[in-house]
Amino acid sequence: MCLILVSGTFVSVLFAQVIPPGKPIPPTAPPAPVLLSKQKLGIAGLSHDHVHNILTDYRDGKVIIVGIAEADKQLQDRYKKQYNLPDSLFFDDLKKMVTAKKPDVVLGYNPVAKHIDVVEVCAPLGISVMVEKPLAATLAQASRMEFLALKYYIKLLTNYETTWYPSYQHVYDVAAKDSLGQIRKIVVHDGHQGPKEIGCSKDFTNWLTDPELNGAGALNDFGCYGADLMTWLMNGQKPIAITAVARHFKLKTYPKVDDDATIIVEYPTATGIIEASWNWPFSIKDLEVFGDEGYMHALDKDNVVTRIDNKPVTTTIAPPLAQPYDNPASYLQLVVNNRLKGITDRSSLKYNMIVMQILDAAKRSIAEGKRIVL
Repeated sequence: MCLILVSGTFVSVLFAQVIPPGKPIPPTAPPAPVLLSKQKLGIAGLSHDHVHNILTDYRDGKVIIVGIAEADKQLQDRYKKQYNLPDSLFFDDLKKMVTAKKPDVVLGYNPVAKHIDVVEVCAPLGISVMVEKPLAATLAQASRMEFLALKYYIKLLTNYETTWYPSYQHVYDVAAKDSLGQIRKIVVHDGHQGPKEIGCSKDFTNWLTDPELNGAGALNDFGCYGADLMTWLMNGQKPIAITAVARHFKLKTYPKVDDDATIIVEYPTATGIIEASWNWPFSIKDLEVFGDEGYMHALDKDNVVTRIDNKPVTTTIAPPLAQPYDNPASYLQLVVNNRLKGITDRSSLKYNMIVMQILDAAKRSIAEGKRIVL
């Protein structure tokens, strides 16, 4: 204890530290990082720019990465320098990495058409996999991946940025309580100025704009968000028909793939509209839900506009997501450790097979110029 004179009065202060004159005040130790997952994670590929998220968590001590498989030495060197990664983490082959390091889960940050390669290696070894959206480049690839996941009893999950948006969860929770009444229309906008325009890396852009490696352009890149959200809001119900239009405005910039797509998704009691684009003046990720009795619009990650029963419009900040559902690492650990989780949600294999059916039907609708009945 020490005594401090304040305005002529002595006040006792417990545990006060006395600093001698002229001595610098010792810095306060930073809080220890919160470990999001105790699982041993493996990384397959480094060409997807979303890999920065998990590598940042690793650098900050929030996750455990035991191995990284990437054949491109330049990519290896770039990430080694940027995140101060040891040589011992790196392998030029996925099979070598999983055999040597035995990860609990492998995260795919490689081209969409190569997701199937990750599952071909990991599934027979009983290693679960999470890939970045969408699940696959084609429905045929997705069907093969589903077969392997079911055969070898692994979890096969798909990660979407918007899964971790508090605003979207808030819309879902209100709709699930029937506060909006019967859902009649869902509108989802996802897009930006274009991958080259916003500064995506060359390695990422090279396969993102390749019809074989990505499966399409903006249609696959951004259309998958809307298909996933609609499947979630409609509780896993499959659409009855799909009609789609793709546009090619930037022929010089993106000569091989579409850069704008609109998909109409028909349900027995509702209609969905997916708008995906690499042609917008700024980035947009939002969600609108119209019910018989109300309307909600998730404007962005946090803000939601609501109007129910002709009451005044309100704009609110959505409550934070509850742990462990607030980030992919802790969610992944929960799902892999508990096989009853991750069955019917935005990351689940079941819902993402429906997503792939929607995207496949959209491509066929564009190619054939007609409505596709599922």
